[in-house]
Amino acid sequence: MTLKIEKVFEYDLSNELEAAIQELLIDSFPDIYPKDRIYFKQLPHFRFLAFNEENQLIGHVGLEYRVMNLNGKPVKILGVIDLLEVDQFSEGRNIDFILLFTDKMNFYLRNGYKPVKNKCKWMKIDYETQTINGIGHEEVDQLMIKEVGKTVWSGGDLDFLGYFY
Repeated sequence: MTLKIEKVFEYDLSNELEAAIQELLIDSFPDIYPKDRIYFKQLPHFRFLAFNEENQLIGHVGLEYRVMNLNGKPVKILGVIDLLEVDQFSEGRNIDFILLFTDKMNFYLRNGYKPVKNKCKWMKIDYETQTINGIGHEEVDQLMIKEVGKTVWSGGDLDFLGYFY
């Protein structure tokens, strides 16, 4: 099977492609994914889309690049939203870490990710009403990172400086 991978910026999505993404996300996360949009809490900056030989959408990952505050020091984070693998994209770029949340850690452990324990602070967004619901502040399970830059991850406080993926 031959795959075609495309990088698509959010503002370049056609209505047809948006409908295909929504169908794939609802099929993949049937019990929790909103039925009326193609994002859970916030739009990603861009997406990688995988198409089969018949040009059907069969894979997807949203990516968000932003600064977070790790123990008072800004770090550059590539956040993974609604999953695929992003290691090759990150190589040689201005990214310190890839960050994701998962309950399937074994796959990521085998691919160089490590679980970390940090007290996280983030803006709570109610995904159903699309409203800010306060500030979260607690240690979060299922947080994993992969060091892809020169900065070393440390324990302590991680301020998302925005919403939780």
